[in-house]
Amino acid sequence: MKRMILVTGATGHLGGSIVKHLLTKIPADQIVVLVRDENKAADLKAAGVHIRIGDYHDPASLTGAFVNVEKAILVSSSDFNDRLGQHKNVIDAAKLAGVRHFVYTGVSMKDIHTSVLRDFMIDHFQTEEYVKDSGMKYTFMRHNLYAEMIPFYVGHQVLEKGIVFPAGEGRIPFALRDEMGEANANVLTTEGHEDRIYSIASEVDYSFQDIADILSELSGKRITYTNPDTTRFTESLKAAGLPNHIVQIASWFSTAMRNGDFDVPGTDLKNLLGRKPAGLKEYLQQTYLGV
Repeated sequence: MKRMILVTGATGHLGGSIVKHLLTKIPADQIVVLVRDENKAADLKAAGVHIRIGDYHDPASLTGAFVNVEKAILVSSSDFNDRLGQHKNVIDAAKLAGVRHFVYTGVSMKDIHTSVLRDFMIDHFQTEEYVKDSGMKYTFMRHNLYAEMIPFYVGHQVLEKGIVFPAGEGRIPFALRDEMGEANANVLTTEGHEDRIYSIASEVDYSFQDIADILSELSGKRITYTNPDTTRFTESLKAAGLPNHIVQIASWFSTAMRNGDFDVPGTDLKNLLGRKPAGLKEYLQQTYLGV
């Protein structure tokens, strides 16, 4: 039987993008997806993709998932309940099944150890070390921040209300999640990526003032950027009824951005795509002006 490529988290945004791009490169019957709910993968099953059921929390459910799999990509879990333990379960199952090449989607940062996000995100780097220790060939796809997360930080009414976010003059090389998915698919279907670490980001970094300026240009009216005090900002989120864990995450990320933790632009994404990635202007135009 031909050895296959397995994608975890295939019903999520990034995993779904990876599978979408894989389907343009290899036959569907060479793709395996690991999902918790088979019903959510009905479209992939109809397309001819192999569906295997497993839960990161349940090692026994993973034992058969990697049979005849040559390459696997672990899309990091969005469940923060012992995320490292979940990842270890997947890695152990892949190694036991004889997976040759293991790809992991982590995070691109200057220094996790000095970041306010250390305790929240260090499990990405601990996962990488566990993969290395497994003896499998590896590729670490360290993703910077998705452009698609900008509305989460600043809302959808910036054309009316401006941007209010305590990121100061911090700069971020935002990139499109779908282009990151395409880059991952390219790594899975080409050679020369073993034991490599890629920083998946735009070549250009942007401040939130830059975002306001781009929106001003696109909309034809002045969009302001206000950098509020972090405490006042988080209090405003609480007053708006947001859950405490969401408020905490927004506070951590704004502080990390302000401190330049994500300011790691580079050419890996461009090189893996074989073209210049889409600019932030195109994303903002489509998202906020609908064109």
